[in-house]
Amino acid sequence: MQKFVIHNGQIITPFRIIPKGTVEVTENKITAIYEGEAKKTDNAILIDAKGQYISPGFIDIHVHGGGGHDFMDGEVEGFLKIAELHAQYGTTAMLPTTLTGGKEDLLNTLEVYEQALKINDKGAEFLGLHLEGPYFAMSQRGAQDPRYIRNPDPAEYREILQKSKHIVRWSAAPELEGAMEFGRYMLKNNVLPAIAHTDAIYEEVVEAVENGYSLSTHLYSGMSGVSRRNAFRYAGVIESSLLMDELDVEIIADGIHLPSPLLKLIYKVKGPHKIALITDAMRAAGKPSGESILGHKKHGLKVIVEDGVAKLPDRSAFAGSVATADRLVRTMVKMGDVPLLDAILMMTNTPARIMGIDHKKGSLSIGKDADIVIFDQNIQIQETIVGGKRVYSAS
Repeated sequence: MQKFVIHNGQIITPFRIIPKGTVEVTENKITAIYEGEAKKTDNAILIDAKGQYISPGFIDIHVHGGGGHDFMDGEVEGFLKIAELHAQYGTTAMLPTTLTGGKEDLLNTLEVYEQALKINDKGAEFLGLHLEGPYFAMSQRGAQDPRYIRNPDPAEYREILQKSKHIVRWSAAPELEGAMEFGRYMLKNNVLPAIAHTDAIYEEVVEAVENGYSLSTHLYSGMSGVSRRNAFRYAGVIESSLLMDELDVEIIADGIHLPSPLLKLIYKVKGPHKIALITDAMRAAGKPSGESILGHKKHGLKVIVEDGVAKLPDRSAFAGSVATADRLVRTMVKMGDVPLLDAILMMTNTPARIMGIDHKKGSLSIGKDADIVIFDQNIQIQETIVGGKRVYSAS
């Protein structure tokens, strides 16, 4: 049995920071956590945290790519490289996410995921697939390809779910015809229905929650706010998501998609137990600024990466995130005035709870998977451990 001991670090738990703590790992599980120096253990690999933070691994439940690759490229090598790239920035588990596209592209992505899943052992773990679209409001499509946007089609989504047992989340606009039936079917099949790219009003969001929707996809991005219809004001998805305790929210906390006041507002209203930090990263994450492509490399949308974000070529709107998980935590602490403990909670335990895997991931607890990161005061990643295996070391 492989065993290693991480000592001389500040251990981040959901409740406190343990100074000069030690974490013991046997095989792929956490077997001990305590304050003080490491106990003498035979044949154990010793990792000195050097006074830095020992944290649960980061869980990204919405990510499209990185390192020059996109999941929609349909390449096994691309899947693996994305997992490796994000592991360098502290992500130990992720939901590979699709973009709106043709059904054949989507079905191919499902097949490639299964192939990559079997051999992914050098990067972040794949937790299942997140399908983002194609059932969206055209008016809130953002950078999603308008050629493929349509209303929920029962024959189509049932066929897709039959093709893959790995779909765990599907984002859609709840005001579309057929969206309530879609939500119920997802819930029945253990798939999380999420609200996204939508022009819904409060009354439609309430109905969506009643029919299984429980998460708002990238809050403020691609969704309605307060609007006027025949002189009367209506609350949109933004206000509904902030108001309703039944809804969790995810946010692209790169400091650009959401500026400091909005980060503070969301945190103040929802609290760390209802907020998941996501990268929503496209292929340019981890790459230098310049031209890139959103979506499939052969027929995706050309974009420009500058100022730490992807933009449409005419610079009229954002076209994707290039964030990594460490940047999200750093931004919440520095721009959101959030305590480190809460920022880590939003990057670990909350997304684990949203996806129903908090019994095995999301916190440093005895018996849970040994998904661990070590980072310094500036949240620069020093070590990444996935399932008890060291997959990245800065030294």
